[in-house]
Amino acid sequence: MKPRASTRAFFAAWQATAGRSLFDLLHGYVYLRWPYFYIANAVGRHPLSRVMSSVYTVATKFVPRRTPRTAATPPATTAEPGSFADGYHGKVVPLAAGRKLLTLKCDLSVRVPEHVLPFTTARDIVLRHPDHIAVLQCPCRTARANPCRPLDVCLIVGEPFAGFVLEHHAKKARRIDAAEAVAILEAEDQRGHVHHAFFKDAMLGRFYAICNCCRCCCGAMQAHRHGIPMLASSGYLPEVDYSRCIACGTCAKFCQFDAIDYVDGRKVINVERCLGCGVCVAKCTHSAIALRRDPARGTPLEIEQLVETAARSSS
Repeated sequence: MKPRASTRAFFAAWQATAGRSLFDLLHGYVYLRWPYFYIANAVGRHPLSRVMSSVYTVATKFVPRRTPRTAATPPATTAEPGSFADGYHGKVVPLAAGRKLLTLKCDLSVRVPEHVLPFTTARDIVLRHPDHIAVLQCPCRTARANPCRPLDVCLIVGEPFAGFVLEHHAKKARRIDAAEAVAILEAEDQRGHVHHAFFKDAMLGRFYAICNCCRCCCGAMQAHRHGIPMLASSGYLPEVDYSRCIACGTCAKFCQFDAIDYVDGRKVINVERCLGCGVCVAKCTHSAIALRRDPARGTPLEIEQLVETAARSSS
């Protein structure tokens, strides 16, 4: 049987991408073709999870592993090759940066430096037809017994990924334009959820999606809490204006990383847990919190600056 057009496009993109192995091709195909099975197994919500976990454990005995870092470790450090997180990870992006990723008008190709993404693989932004965007029902939420709503919050950006998802998951995905994608991003921001730009080795080593994540459903956030450093800080930390703060507790309620505590009625930011998502800023009704750049937390994923830097280095 002849492969679907989107499958052929994915294979062609793999052939045109340097350094991709046959394993990457098969891994990427399985990940895109059966994402709900893949994620349900990864988060332990599928009947076959134990079997698949055993297979994975045996396989990884032959792959060098490193000791997991925690969120406290400065994100600008370079991850050693062979880490699971090197090949599948997310960069926290505040709302404004997420909007820019979704509203690009032209193709581009940039290598994201390690001070932005502290991983040794899966650091390319290679966008072909960035206006091709699909919204997919979130595999992480779908895997849960009582998921957060709505389900259609995963934004697949560019080709060959958007086309593949639309052709193979017609009942759980639909094509949207940039305006609707931004509207979904903003609605999730209002719900207090975190925006992650996701990169994966099997997705041709590049950026492929913006996911809107909650701590109760997201598999990546779950893994991060358990010591697998899958998420990189936005490069910001919240700063509190105590003259405005009334210690109401709203920000702590919405914090997806449990990074806000109150000591003697005074708000304290746990910088070891905080990844600078900005949820607390949006939820503070007294404008008592603002994000500030913290060089120790890495560099923000600002697509315009990356493009300018790449242009200067090539000239």
